Amino acid sequence: MQFNLPDEVKKILSDFRKNNHEIYIVGGAVRDLLMEKTVTDWDFTTNATPDEILKVIPDGFYDNKFGTVGVKFENFSKPFEITTYRTEFGYSDNRRPDKIAWGKTLKEDLARRDFTVNALALRAVLSIKYKVLGTELVDLYNGLEDLKNKVLRAVGDPSERFNEDALRMLRAVRIAGELKFEIEQNTLSAIKNNATLINKIAKERIKDELFKILKGDNSYDGFIHLKETGLMDQILPELTKCFGVEQKSPNRHHIYDVGTHLLMSLKHCQSSDPITRFATLLHDVGKPQTYKKLDSEVITFYNHEIVSTKIARNIADRLRLSNAEKDKLIKLIRYHQFTVSEHQTDSAVRRFIRNVGLENVEDMLELRRADRLGSGARESSWRLDDFKKRLIEVQKQPFSIKDLKINGKDVMDTLNIPSGPKVGEVLEKLFKEVEEKTIENDRDILLSKLNIFKYE
Repeated sequence: MQFNLPDEVKKILSDFRKNNHEIYIVGGAVRDLLMEKTVTDWDFTTNATPDEILKVIPDGFYDNKFGTVGVKFENFSKPFEITTYRTEFGYSDNRRPDKIAWGKTLKEDLARRDFTVNALALRAVLSIKYKVLGTELVDLYNGLEDLKNKVLRAVGDPSERFNEDALRMLRAVRIAGELKFEIEQNTLSAIKNNATLINKIAKERIKDELFKILKGDNSYDGFIHLKETGLMDQILPELTKCFGVEQKSPNRHHIYDVGTHLLMSLKHCQSSDPITRFATLLHDVGKPQTYKKLDSEVITFYNHEIVSTKIARNIADRLRLSNAEKDKLIKLIRYHQFTVSEHQTDSAVRRFIRNVGLENVEDMLELRRADRLGSGARESSWRLDDFKKRLIEVQKQPFSIKDLKINGKDVMDTLNIPSGPKVGEVLEKLFKEVEEKTIENDRDILLSKLNIFKYE
């Protein structure tokens, strides 16, 4: 097989063989090469021990017990990882092996891999002078056939694989979503039967996998798999409760139940920011608790954004989101019901910007766009388009005292007063007049106004 391998990869393959060691490209790198995707993670496996690897690659670093040596290259954002063949024993925490032993064959090493499409290996074909001429595929578990059929299948007994490392179940969801693959029936059943094991995994690791799903191009597919496997019940039970909660009623634009609407909103969200996508997914998660059907058959969810915010805060804490991530998630959900009436005052529009945060306005607008599309409505409306224009206009005015064209020193110099509360009072008064547009935010005009204060 001929692939356009980077020179750094060729050198590793060549150098190990020169030193009489076996070495193979393995894992997602092989899968991505076969699918003609860009490889971002280069992984290798070898019969060389870590000490022997470091003799071949003196610039490598080894700081773990799993036989993996890393090596950094200037043109790659992630280090290459070179791991000694190994076998693993015991998984008392359902995540990491209790004991590992160096293996002697590639077959031993591939047997511990998660999925058949990740258990493929490439061996270099070399010239007499160790120049890489091409590669040969090693496929011990019919991974190539699964790749062609777009099927994700566990290596060997799927229940054994998931008991060894319960995070593999969430990885199955992510990979199937990313690649638009179907999860093979026995593998799917094993995930359903072992779904509760995911609770033994550190919440930080679960968050990392969830965010990888959210950042992917096919995050909608990933969450469909999350639901069908039963993992959503374990990780985001609040979201599961939204399915089947009806929204269709007279004089309402919704065409889906709440859960389906949230997934459809995620599908339409074009932001690359995982927090914006997460907020889009969770923005109506409080609707089941606020559901009410009136005598007129109209369904209401009064104050659902308040309840959704409370639920989202609990989810953020449970998944160990950072303070910054949590703050943004909460703001986007809390204020996603913003009004876009043509009768709004400038002060109301400015208040919206303050509540959401200027840095989050574009993400909030994207959430609203995805929300509309996920409801079956048009992408925008004339009121929303007008609101966007007003957002631009009101930003031309100062948002706080620090945006005034004069400062505290100007006040002290002009009024000949010392630093103190009086300075703040004067600036606050000027800011209010500027905000109400009774005077312009112009330095000369503001200084003239200060001179008037002298004689008041």
